[in-house]
Amino acid sequence: MIAAIVAARGGLAVALVEKLPLPGRKLKASGGGRCNLSNTLVPEAFIKSFGRNGKFMIPALKAFDQSCLISFMSEIGVSIHAPDGFHYFPVSHDSTTVLEAMAKEIEKSGVSLLCGKMVKSLKCNDDRSFSVKAGKEELQAKAVIVATGGCGYPSLGGGFEGFEIVSNLGHKIVKPVPAMQPLLCRETWVANCRADTIGKAVLRINLPAYQKFQATGDLIFTRNGIRGPVVLDFSGQINSILEEIKEVPIIMNLAGGKNEEQLRQVLKKSCDENPRSGIAKALTAIFPEPLSFELCKLADADPHDRFKDLPGPVRERLIKICVATPLTITGNEGFNTAMVTRGGVS
Repeated sequence: MIAAIVAARGGLAVALVEKLPLPGRKLKASGGGRCNLSNTLVPEAFIKSFGRNGKFMIPALKAFDQSCLISFMSEIGVSIHAPDGFHYFPVSHDSTTVLEAMAKEIEKSGVSLLCGKMVKSLKCNDDRSFSVKAGKEELQAKAVIVATGGCGYPSLGGGFEGFEIVSNLGHKIVKPVPAMQPLLCRETWVANCRADTIGKAVLRINLPAYQKFQATGDLIFTRNGIRGPVVLDFSGQINSILEEIKEVPIIMNLAGGKNEEQLRQVLKKSCDENPRSGIAKALTAIFPEPLSFELCKLADADPHDRFKDLPGPVRERLIKICVATPLTITGNEGFNTAMVTRGGVS
């Protein structure tokens, strides 16, 4: 939408082809409906956060970084702020504000908006012009911008069509994989721990080739897996591995990053303060009660026994499980719940 507006402002005749009845459905849903437009990172840090593949963004960010985006939004009447010092939102905290301003500017700039038309093919002609089949129409253009996005949320317009179109033009496609989504696991005990958010959970992959990958953030257990910010950050990497193997073992530190000795000290203090309480009660100094009981079960520890009364091997096993809880990731919910697509055009 921005590309169409800027091109039209430059005096070009522009057609914006959209397969859905209205444009910007994903924009309307972004940021939980509040439209998280960008963040305050300088371009270098932004690129670095994407790892070794992040360099592909350098030309784009040089041409149009977040300061340019904020200026553009201001031009079309949308005020932007970063209330938490990091995430940029429209001041209204309503994605409709952004979408309506964009739609108004599209009309004002003279862009021809062709909605409800699926692009079926894109052909490069001998004279380097393009032929675009959109629905029953065939459009001719000197230049084409393909901005179809990824495969996530098909109901909001996501799909594989864009990759197919550019693949036919000779572009290499890295197999698209869903990312930023909840994960499914083999273990059933997680269903008993759904009521609470686990803060500062640390996740890492328990495979020799991937041990350097880890993420930290809030985690929430679901009926059949895990979700939350830390899972969103980690799911793309895990889903890529799931393309090669059926299950991915992970290790979770659910104790806020505490190591074994730090946890042992917390438990001793809790037991001193409540000498008659069982170990599950002592664990509630760190974990929610349902999780405390499940961790005891995983360690074969009687939750009603006092910490000091546990047999030595059981006590040590419980400590280890509390700071390195194993979980087996078996899959995901596909692109229906994927916020972004990992892979795509190389």
